Amino acid sequence: MSAIRTRTLEEYHADYQHSVEDPDAFWAAVAEPFTWHRKWDTVRGGEFSPAGTSTWYAGATLNLTENCLDRHLEQRANKLAIIYEPNDPKVRHLRLTYRELHARVCQFANVLKKNGVGKGDRVVLYMPMIPELAVAVLACARIGAVHGVIFAGFSASAIADRVNDAQATCILTADGLNRGAKQIPVKSVVDEALETCPSVRRVIVVEHTGWPVEMQGGRDAWYHEEVADVDKDCPAEVMAAEDPLFILYTSGSTGKPKGVVHTQAGYMVWADYTFRNVFQIEENDVFWCTADIGWVTGHTYGLYGPLLAGGTTLLFEGVPTYPSPGRFWEVIDKHHVSVFYTAPTAIRSLMAHSVDHVLAYSLHSLRVLGSVGEPINEEAWYWYDQHVGKGRCPIVDTWWQTETGGIMISALAGITLSVPARAGLPLPGVQPVLLNQDGTEIEGNNQEGYLAIKASWPGVIRTTWGDHERARQTYFQPYPGYYFTGDGARRDAQGLYRIVGRVDDVINVSGHRFGTAEIENAINQSDYVVESAVVGYPHDVKGQGIYAYVICRHGLPTTDLETQKAEASIIEAVVAAIGRIAKPDKIQLVSGLPKTRSGKIMRRILRKVAEGETTNLGDVTTLLDPQVVDEILGGRK
Repeated sequence: MSAIRTRTLEEYHADYQHSVEDPDAFWAAVAEPFTWHRKWDTVRGGEFSPAGTSTWYAGATLNLTENCLDRHLEQRANKLAIIYEPNDPKVRHLRLTYRELHARVCQFANVLKKNGVGKGDRVVLYMPMIPELAVAVLACARIGAVHGVIFAGFSASAIADRVNDAQATCILTADGLNRGAKQIPVKSVVDEALETCPSVRRVIVVEHTGWPVEMQGGRDAWYHEEVADVDKDCPAEVMAAEDPLFILYTSGSTGKPKGVVHTQAGYMVWADYTFRNVFQIEENDVFWCTADIGWVTGHTYGLYGPLLAGGTTLLFEGVPTYPSPGRFWEVIDKHHVSVFYTAPTAIRSLMAHSVDHVLAYSLHSLRVLGSVGEPINEEAWYWYDQHVGKGRCPIVDTWWQTETGGIMISALAGITLSVPARAGLPLPGVQPVLLNQDGTEIEGNNQEGYLAIKASWPGVIRTTWGDHERARQTYFQPYPGYYFTGDGARRDAQGLYRIVGRVDDVINVSGHRFGTAEIENAINQSDYVVESAVVGYPHDVKGQGIYAYVICRHGLPTTDLETQKAEASIIEAVVAAIGRIAKPDKIQLVSGLPKTRSGKIMRRILRKVAEGETTNLGDVTTLLDPQVVDEILGGRK
């Protein structure tokens, strides 16, 4: 068995068989090289019990940052750990070695302790993609505080919901951020959120843009002043294997975001194992995951995975099209990036520009390409392969979720088969199945069904913060004995998996999931709105767009100006409640919605209309008002 690293197709098949036949021995061998204060009593437990619980490495104690930093100091102290590329290419980049990163993490860990943060406390981070964000995440882990990163694009209301759910006591933010040409005053957004967050006692502010901000006496402190007088050594808190590491909020089919909880040991092992194997990481690689740390991809493959493996990770503050559509490729050449991991949304947006923006750069350093967030379509796959990879870089199209902690189904770069629009084969330890509606497993190839996982793996979600019953009902109750992904999938003739989309009321926009109820709740805050229904539809760049059907409070507008005012109010309500990333792409004002006689909105019909399928809507005669469908068809955008 290869244990930590699979290097050939034969080893993949052997490892996969071993992981299924004797998972305890397999995962014990994978975990062996890490630094442990105490080894485990049992490797795994729970196995998707009716209570919806799993445990990994129970009885073990550790600190994750000792595995990210301390254990590398003997041989990699002077190796680059983080390369930071600012939003503005004229601003000098920053490089931190493992020794320097270790010192900064210990410093800020001591700052947190000085400010009353201890083991088990929750710390929210609402930050630009700057080194201080990475330092703060690791500093929380150093002292056993639970970090909750919120993407710095969410609204004050969305921040408040998350802070109050987690009962966070401390927030780290910045004076402001630049994202491309946009300027976002993140500190003022936090100030607005904290008007309804009584649990927060301390706000630490990074001086990043130099913009003036209001500092509240007794609550707010400057980062640079706090770190100036603390020690650069901080002993690592000893943590139990199943202690919480972080909370990351993700949308579900209800209006309230759920706090996905990952714990120490299992997440660590899964992040490291999947990072090394999927990307076939080598010692001198420079790895660039373009995801913000506010998303799980940024957690696992922007930060934890690379550092656990002793690698070099690149953090990028900007966007792919600023100041030109060649920015990604410029950064790759500038920092000799060898493994590049991005989203189909970014690829498709760059495809809309002249290919000369790619051809202007050599990209000779690239060795492996990756895709994440949603299935990559064939056109984008071939463009990525030809123009970015120059036909010589394997592409890994990775399928996984916030709840899985890391990659579940993917090619292993250069080892297992990579086919356009196919995620590929499951990683060792992952047992995917296709289920029909009654929960029966569908055997054989060339089959389609609901995608579920039938055995636990180290990175599986442990709970939803403060509401374990929600986790149980969402992931483990629909099909007892399985983790239900909420995705549909097809297994092709070669046994490769293709993800075909969500089967629940969740829309995947540029790899970010939003519950339809969450967006509808936001839309309904507009004074113009009495009721709404939201569905996803195919979008050339985002994968899925948001299509909103809205009933106006005072009837359908009669002028273009009234329509524009209503639509502007709806967009404003969504931006205020969630953030600009959830803004509807299309808004159709309607006089009614297709409902059953019991009052259920028939989103199936609305989804088909949004997708342009207008001739096969099924039987509408049983609806409360069938004529509504004709009106909706007539007004389709």
